[in-house]
Amino acid sequence: MKKQAGFTMVEFIIAMGITLVVIGITLVAFSDATRSNERVTLRSEMNDNLRASMNMVRQDLIVAAQGIPPGGIPIPTAPGVSINRPNLTPLTFAGPMLPAISLGTGLGPAVKVLVSTTAPAPSGTPTDITTILYTDNTLGLGQTPINLPPGPGVTTPCNGTIAADGSNIVFDTACLNLATAKFTINSGDLILFSNVNNSAIQTVTSVAGQKVNFAKDSSKDKFGFNGTNAPQGTIIQLQNPIVPPTTPATYDGTYPPTTATRLWMTTYYLDDQTDPVHVRLVRRINFNAAQPVGEVIENLTIRYNFVDGNSPPKQFFADSSTVPPGLSESLIRSVNLFLAARSNTAYSKTGTYFRDNLTTQVSIRSLSYYDHYK
Repeated sequence: MKKQAGFTMVEFIIAMGITLVVIGITLVAFSDATRSNERVTLRSEMNDNLRASMNMVRQDLIVAAQGIPPGGIPIPTAPGVSINRPNLTPLTFAGPMLPAISLGTGLGPAVKVLVSTTAPAPSGTPTDITTILYTDNTLGLGQTPINLPPGPGVTTPCNGTIAADGSNIVFDTACLNLATAKFTINSGDLILFSNVNNSAIQTVTSVAGQKVNFAKDSSKDKFGFNGTNAPQGTIIQLQNPIVPPTTPATYDGTYPPTTATRLWMTTYYLDDQTDPVHVRLVRRINFNAAQPVGEVIENLTIRYNFVDGNSPPKQFFADSSTVPPGLSESLIRSVNLFLAARSNTAYSKTGTYFRDNLTTQVSIRSLSYYDHYK
């Protein structure tokens, strides 16, 4: 019989050894590729969160103080009157003026710092919050006064009305038709009223046709802007004073030509309550629901650069966490932002988290502007 072809045991063992070596090399390469992809994905997601968060805060800071009076907006002040500030737990604004940028150093949560999946997470230092004011010109409210009587140079009189007690306004359809406006007024919106007497803020509680109401309803007017009996900062102080003047001042219930502009009050802070493991940077407009703009943000630190009150301003205070003595928020020239983030999950090989941070400076173009060429 012919000898059958085949492998000897030695050849078979050698082939198996070579195969195992090749498979081992392949598995190691695959594992390295998988972990490399994991590292890239975790870092990419982390940096995307950082950039998105930074860009959102920057956009609001760039337009901060747009349409706001230089010294801020008067708010109601009286014994027992508290003006809330939107946050996880509403804070109190320091009156009597509401600035375009309200500092909130150390008023945010102390976020726990997760080092790894096994190590305990110590709490960090308290983070910052900030509240930014600017007007919204998309609605077209401020183009003409609510109540503009006929007179020289007036092409379109406006017969709108403002209630003597400040409880409502009614727009003239010839000047502003709310039914056909591109954007609507909603409950919870803030309206900035301005005339020759001063400025004041009211919170919209309901809208019916051309009538916008500002009821004394603490469930809807969470700021407390409406209907206080404070001696200043209310819409009542925008009325024409009785002549001859009295002390305290009294008013005749009528208003000079008054404009109404929607106001955005935007607050940024870290939310470590919704998901303590994945802390979010949130953006909250007025007292509406907070909207997350970045996930797994561990730190928000904000510092402010001031100029002095001279004309022209000369002295420069860099990186201040509070308002320097003798100055005010209206003298902020720029803002320094610091955001720190970590990866959404730990790196599987080491059980630790990746971390990164971003820093930028934003010039506040509507604050402390001085024309050196005058």
